[in-house]
Amino acid sequence: MGGPIDLRLSLSNLNFGPSPSLCMSSPTRIEMPSVESAMALLGYGNENLRFLAQQTGAQLVLRGQELVISGSEAGAILAQQIVEALHPLWSQGQPLTSADIMTARQALHSDRLAELQDLHQDVVARTRRGQVVRAKTFRQKQYLQALRSHDLIFCAGPAGTGKTFLATLVGMQALLNNEYERLILTRPAVEAGERLGFLPGDLQQKVNPYLRPLYDALHELVDPEKTANLMERGIIEVAPLAYMRGRTLSNAFVILDEAQNTTPAQMKMVLTRLGFHSRMVVTGDTTQTDLPSYQSSGLAMAQKILQSVEGIAFCRLGQADVVRHPLVQRIVAAYETYESHSKPQS
Repeated sequence: MGGPIDLRLSLSNLNFGPSPSLCMSSPTRIEMPSVESAMALLGYGNENLRFLAQQTGAQLVLRGQELVISGSEAGAILAQQIVEALHPLWSQGQPLTSADIMTARQALHSDRLAELQDLHQDVVARTRRGQVVRAKTFRQKQYLQALRSHDLIFCAGPAGTGKTFLATLVGMQALLNNEYERLILTRPAVEAGERLGFLPGDLQQKVNPYLRPLYDALHELVDPEKTANLMERGIIEVAPLAYMRGRTLSNAFVILDEAQNTTPAQMKMVLTRLGFHSRMVVTGDTTQTDLPSYQSSGLAMAQKILQSVEGIAFCRLGQADVVRHPLVQRIVAAYETYESHSKPQS
């Protein structure tokens, strides 16, 4: 009664997919090397097996450490191929996401399995908790390549696609490798559709609520005490966009976040701050602008004006690149569908 509990019992008989009466192929069995690998494939709240069943139409049953795949021949084969394509991740106990599954499916359909393996092997870094950070989609991989090769990068996309996190990661790595003297993170202090009223404290305390997402990204990578020390020494600077006026940002890695909330004049101002031996990343989501309705977005205008300028990289992430809760991906898709149908016909 008081002995150890076998964790495999918690993984038994998890059944996802159509009714067994609809299955037409002989079951395929895949043995997981460990409980950890089975949990990594299963996903939080069993979400990965549900998502696989939804995407392939196959039936997936996890009995202990054995995955049983059945269903229609085409669906079962596709599910098996996706699971096998993701073997380098789940076999090492690396948790999967719906983005990993969709990328594997895309690789299978477009004959890009070799590229998928490269994506899995390219570990960008580890968080301070030891979690592996890597691109989860092909477009994220392209974004990372642009971050490493261009001096000015624009990246637009919905929430949860890793725009700011990946830029902060690359910038922090470059700083720790002494490639730059400073890491500067900035964003416009625009309220997201609500009035915050009077904020107590000094100027830094007043703007901190607007800059909290940038601190969150930093703290995923570096211990807060070390971050505070670097900020005290001026090596990391987190400041509102208004602080950039009149400066020349040399030997610095600069990230402008929430750029959809800049005016065209603000965008021009910050872009022309770029100094020698510096790199600037501009991120934002043009579908979530908090500017007044009469005010144009500096990000949208800059993308039009600078599209043909040599030396600038433009990256676009979409719903398939969302790496948050799977529900976020569906929310983004629903809004994109609604907004595309609501646009006035020209």
